[in-house]
Amino acid sequence: MFKELISSSVYLKIVFSLVAILITYFFAFLIIKVINRTVKDLKRKHTLRKFTEYIATFICILTIILIWIKRTASVTTIISVIGAGLMLALHQPVTSIAGWLLILIKRPYETGDRIAIGEISGDVIDIRLFYTSVLEIGNWVDADQSTGRIIHCPNGKVFTQPIFNYTRGFEYIWNEIKIVVTFESDWKKAKDIILDIGSKDYMDLGDKVRDRIESMSKKYMIRYEKLTPIVWTKIVDFGVELTLRYLTEARKRRSTQDAICQDILNRFNKERDINFAYPTYRIFREGEGSSADPPKKKK
Repeated sequence: MFKELISSSVYLKIVFSLVAILITYFFAFLIIKVINRTVKDLKRKHTLRKFTEYIATFICILTIILIWIKRTASVTTIISVIGAGLMLALHQPVTSIAGWLLILIKRPYETGDRIAIGEISGDVIDIRLFYTSVLEIGNWVDADQSTGRIIHCPNGKVFTQPIFNYTRGFEYIWNEIKIVVTFESDWKKAKDIILDIGSKDYMDLGDKVRDRIESMSKKYMIRYEKLTPIVWTKIVDFGVELTLRYLTEARKRRSTQDAICQDILNRFNKERDINFAYPTYRIFREGEGSSADPPKKKK
């Protein structure tokens, strides 16, 4: 008798569950039909249809839970089950909201900053509840130039990805330009010319850079002993490599590099004892002399 009561109870719950599903999706079908007839805008029509489907699914799940849960279960238990389900389903949105709060409180970046989060780099153009909009730089474009694409990065990434801020606190970055001259060139003169050109740009930035370093040292454990440009020397396979290292504003890296390279080309062009080096190759054929051997005279 007891088993029969249990089986009948389960049977009724199955029937009620199926009826609830049918009724809910029947009304959802009618609403979607009305939307298709009345709404003309395709984007809005699609959004309303998806919203109707989500609401119908949520109602079905809630109804089935209420049907199958025991009557003796307290309201707290019901709320806990629903809350746990919502937390699992809404994990990403909740994390994004928490990330948004962290951005507002700690301010690792704000609108206008140039940042990099994981593989995303660009200028922050908007910060919303769920995501940060970034105008992309780099990717297939060289020297941190804009690609024109807008990337919507979930705010939850601030908990899992490192954040690089190019413009907050210290808006200057170190850039390097590598020049290779031949071994026969007067590389010391070339080094002096490159350093002189690099120092001209630093004269305009010197006071600003020192002020920013002093301001940052009050907040961070940061120290730069040398801020002026420097040229490093290195011997490579096909010549002497001279690397100019200098400070520049993050958003002006390409323009300053262009100006410096033009000055170097103009100055080197006036020097007869300085020549650019580049990799060269010699081909030798088996059974023949090298390409450098003089041609044989015919008898």
